[in-house]
Amino acid sequence: MGGTCGHNRVVQLSGALNLGELQRYLSRIGDRWPIQVALLGGARVDDSRGAPPQRERGSEYVLVLVSAAFDGMPWLERVYQASSLWDAMEMEGAADVHCYTPAEFVRKRETMPVVRDVAERGMLLYEDQLVS
Repeated sequence: MGGTCGHNRVVQLSGALNLGELQRYLSRIGDRWPIQVALLGGARVDDSRGAPPQRERGSEYVLVLVSAAFDGMPWLERVYQASSLWDAMEMEGAADVHCYTPAEFVRKRETMPVVRDVAERGMLLYEDQLVS
């Protein structure tokens, strides 16, 4: 998966996230699908930023992966394959993985609060510079 992460959000992290494992995960994903956008949110990401604790933490990690290659692939199959590549032991937490085509992502960002939250407040892990 070529390219760099380019974004206008500055992310302050403590050492709580295993950034090396996140990079390895993106590499495993990129071996299967050309990812256009990868976003990470969830309770662990909020905690690492020093956000005030929420009454209900929600998922430890929420990953949103966007790829045109998901088009024509059943949603459950995408999620199953992408989730199976996540190393919960290395990351010390499970991930709620969302896999969308670019058009699906636009719709889900409007209709699903968890996707909207990750898009607005999450970490941009990867963005294909040709798409932005």
